Amino acid sequence: MIPRSKPFPNRTARRSDSAADEPQFSEPTAVPGWLRRAVADAQTVAAQGFGPNALEDIIVTAGAAIGALDHVVRRQERWAGAWRQRLALGAAVVAARQAGRVEDEAALRDALLLTRPGDEVGPAGSLLLAWRRLAARPAAELLTESSLAAALDEFCHARDNAVIDDLANELEKLGAHAGTVGMLTGALAIADRHGFGRSFGSWLADVLLAQRLGWTHAVPLLGTQAASGKNTGGRRRPAIPFAATSLEPEPERAKTLLAAQARAALNALDLFAELERRADRLIAVAPKLRARASDLVVDRLLAEDAIVASQKFSGMSDRGLRRLFDRLVELGAVRELSGRTSFRMYGL
Repeated sequence: MIPRSKPFPNRTARRSDSAADEPQFSEPTAVPGWLRRAVADAQTVAAQGFGPNALEDIIVTAGAAIGALDHVVRRQERWAGAWRQRLALGAAVVAARQAGRVEDEAALRDALLLTRPGDEVGPAGSLLLAWRRLAARPAAELLTESSLAAALDEFCHARDNAVIDDLANELEKLGAHAGTVGMLTGALAIADRHGFGRSFGSWLADVLLAQRLGWTHAVPLLGTQAASGKNTGGRRRPAIPFAATSLEPEPERAKTLLAAQARAALNALDLFAELERRADRLIAVAPKLRARASDLVVDRLLAEDAIVASQKFSGMSDRGLRRLFDRLVELGAVRELSGRTSFRMYGL
């Protein structure tokens, strides 16, 4: 399903030795026009369900989109943390809506960043913690029993040790034996059978994809899509043998999920290109900064979705940090994200 072609340029262009101390950049990432058209066609086919080879066509498109995404993930850019966390924020917004909540990106940022350590972040903030867990922790560790237990808590699901054990075993079998399409549909089916609903199923699917591709960190994808299959949630369903459900994906559901995954990959590539430009600007101006600990601030901006103006950095006063942020905004290297005159937040 996943081609190994490399449609994007590598960031390997280098200047002469005389300019070795200057930032090194390549041509900006751009999504090929044929891929945009193919993803748009996949949405139409999934919605209307026509064509004898509809599922096969969508599989090819999703594979091309994930293959393109795989290429940029493996570049392991310095600012990839900010990219994944920005995607996690979008996934948390979708999860909040699916849970019947109204919090947008700004409210979710506030719930997490303006809360003191140890204080409750509320149900919506907890959803953001779940998706940040996926984006920040090594992908290989996300499906352990302890990580699954923590994620279920963050998704506000009741659980017990027996459920966690069953869930971990089912996911291990799914990842080992299912094809890529079966793995995607199976993750949603497993979450549905346990009564955990679509949002947690999307979280599982994104983790399984990352593990299948050998990514160091998972990328929030299916979770960013508002329509990623039927959200049945609610009561736990009777257990169904793994082999009877995971390896033979239902075609209509598979088409919907694959089209959503392709769209999510395309959106992630677009965000990658946008943040690439902004990160390149921040890296370019970093040598001009004279404030103490400015290098720590730059590193944090490249690693996080946003940081608050009151963040503590060793060797920098509150006033010095505010002046640094003002300077970075003036240089076009960061943006103020809250729109407020107080409790400000800054990020790429």
